[in-house]
Amino acid sequence: MPTSLHTLLADERFHLRLLAGGNLAQLDAPIAWVHSSDFPDPTPWLEEGQLLLTDGDQMRPGTAVADIDAYVTRLCDRGILGLGFATSIIHDDVPPALVRACETRGIPLFEVADRTPFIAIIRAVADVIALDERERLEWSLDAQRSIALAALRPDGLEAILAELERRLGCWVVLFDSLGDEVRSSPERSMPPSLHDAVQDAVGQVLAKGSRAGARLSAADGSVVLQTLGSGGSLRGVLALGTLAPLDGAGADLVTSVIALASIALEQSRALEGARRDLRSGLFELLLEGNVEGAQRTARRLWGDLPAEPLTVTVAAAGDVPESLLTELELVSERRRGTVFFAERDDELVLVASAAGTLPPQFDRLAIRSGTSAPVDWTELARGLVEARRALSVTTAERPTATFGELAGSGVLGVLARAGAQDVAARVLEPLTASGRGDVDVLLASAAAWLDANGAWDPAAKALGVHRHTLRARLAIVQQLLGLDLDRFADRAELWAALTFAEQRGPVL
Repeated sequence: MPTSLHTLLADERFHLRLLAGGNLAQLDAPIAWVHSSDFPDPTPWLEEGQLLLTDGDQMRPGTAVADIDAYVTRLCDRGILGLGFATSIIHDDVPPALVRACETRGIPLFEVADRTPFIAIIRAVADVIALDERERLEWSLDAQRSIALAALRPDGLEAILAELERRLGCWVVLFDSLGDEVRSSPERSMPPSLHDAVQDAVGQVLAKGSRAGARLSAADGSVVLQTLGSGGSLRGVLALGTLAPLDGAGADLVTSVIALASIALEQSRALEGARRDLRSGLFELLLEGNVEGAQRTARRLWGDLPAEPLTVTVAAAGDVPESLLTELELVSERRRGTVFFAERDDELVLVASAAGTLPPQFDRLAIRSGTSAPVDWTELARGLVEARRALSVTTAERPTATFGELAGSGVLGVLARAGAQDVAARVLEPLTASGRGDVDVLLASAAAWLDANGAWDPAAKALGVHRHTLRARLAIVQQLLGLDLDRFADRAELWAALTFAEQRGPVL
C-alpha cells in the first residue's frame, strides 16, 4: 500500500507537525515521490502527487508576501500533495506568510523539526514505493499465471473471464459480434444505470469493423471496452467495469485476457466449423429416417435432439451472417433439447421443439425465413418442403411466414403471396395493351362468362347483351390471348389471370 502524508505525520521518527491545510482526501492520497528544493520556482522538476521539502532559503527575512503567495500558487497549480518546511536550519520558525498562503490555497503545510534529514523521509517513501511495486509485480505474475492456466481448461473462455473477475473484483460482460449480451457474471452484474451507455458504446466500436476500444466513466465506476477477434472479422466486445480506474498491473492483465480470449474465440471458430459439418451430416441421417443413430451421436455432443412435435425453419444461407451462426451455437448450448440447426447446400435449417421460438436476431436482422407446421422426426422431409414453401412467399416487407398461414389462406392465398398479380398482368397484357377501346368490356364479359361456368345464356343475361354478342367478345379474348376456351386448362388460366388482375383485385 503506497504511503501517504497521514502516515508520515504519524511516524515519530520524522518529527513532523501539520500547520495548515490538509483535508482527509489530501492526507490519505498516495505519495508518488518526495522532492527537495530551495528554488524560488521548483515546479519544472515536480509532478502531480509529489511532496516538496524545503529549507526555506528562498524565503529569507525580507521576502515580499506577494512572492510567497506566488510561490504557493505555483505549487498548488502543479498539484503537489504537500509542502514540508524545515526549521532550525535557516529559519527558527515557519514564516507566518507561508502558513497563511498555504491555508488560503488549501495546500497541506507541515514543519520538519529537530533537523530531521530530508533523505530519511525520501528513503522511507522510496522504500514503500519499491515494496508496493514489487508486490504489484508479484501479483501481476501470479494473476498472469492463473489466467494462462485458466485458458488451458476445456471451458477456456469462461474460465479466463471468471478468473479476471476474481483477480480484479470487477464485473465482466461479453457481447457477440451482433452486440448482444451473451455472457455476464453470475456474481457481479453490470449496474443497470450503465446498461444503455455500455450497449451504445458496444454498437459504436463494432460499427468500426476494426479492432478498437473505448472507456466510459460514470458515478457507478469506470468501464473499459475492447473488441475481440481480428479486424474485419470481429467476434465480439468485452466490457469490464471497476469502481476505480485500473492501475498498470490491472491494465496489463486485461490486455492479456483480451489476447487469450481472442485466441480462444479464433480456436472455437475452427471447432465451430467442424461441429457444423457434423450437424449437416446428422441432418442427412435424420432425413433418411435414421433418427435413432442421429440421436445417439447428438446426445454425446450436444444433448438430446429437440422433442416432438417439431417445427422446421428454413432461411437462405446467404442471408445469415456468420455472427448469427455463432449465436445459434450458443443458443443450442443454452437450450439443449429444444433447438438443432444445420447448414445444407445453400440453406440454413433450424429444427426446434414446437414450443420453442426463433432467436431474436431473426426478427432484428429481418432475415427471410419460412417455418413448417408441426411435424415428427419421421416427417422431417415434409417439414422441410413446407418450410421452403413458406420461405418462397416471404418478402422484404414481410420476411417471415409459416406454412400454417399459407394453408389457412388456401391455394389462392399462396399464389397471391407468391406474386400472382404480376403474372396475371403479363398473361392479360396482349389484351390490355392491344389499344382497343373496349378492353374493359371484353374483360368484364370474360369474367361474367367464367362466373356462369361457361353457360352463355345466363352470362349474356347478366351482362344485358345477346348471347351472340357475348360469343363475339369471347372470340376476341381467345384470339388476343392465344387461348382455347373450349379447354378446361385454358379456362382456368384465364380465370386465374382475371382473379389476380388489378381490375378484380387479389382474392385471399
